[in-house]
Amino acid sequence: MGIGFRELLIILLIALLIFGAKKLRTIGSDLGAAVKGFKKSMDDGEKEQDGKEPLKQLTGDADFTTADQQGTKPDQKTNA
Repeated sequence: MGIGFRELLIILLIALLIFGAKKLRTIGSDLGAAVKGFKKSMDDGEKEQDGKEPLKQLTGDADFTTADQQGTKPDQKTNA
């Protein structure tokens, strides 16, 4: 089933005894700020993806161009 009101109250009382009231407030505000930041970054990511193509996965036969391997595939060796 789920956590009821009594179980939640007992958990909060035990946390209050372990951490103290001041530390528990600090932990709660830090947790709230973290959740708020996570939601904001998720919303920003969704807005950024609107109108763009979805990310494509790289395959083994994709061409990669680097400074030392101009136009060679990753599995090919250069004769330099």
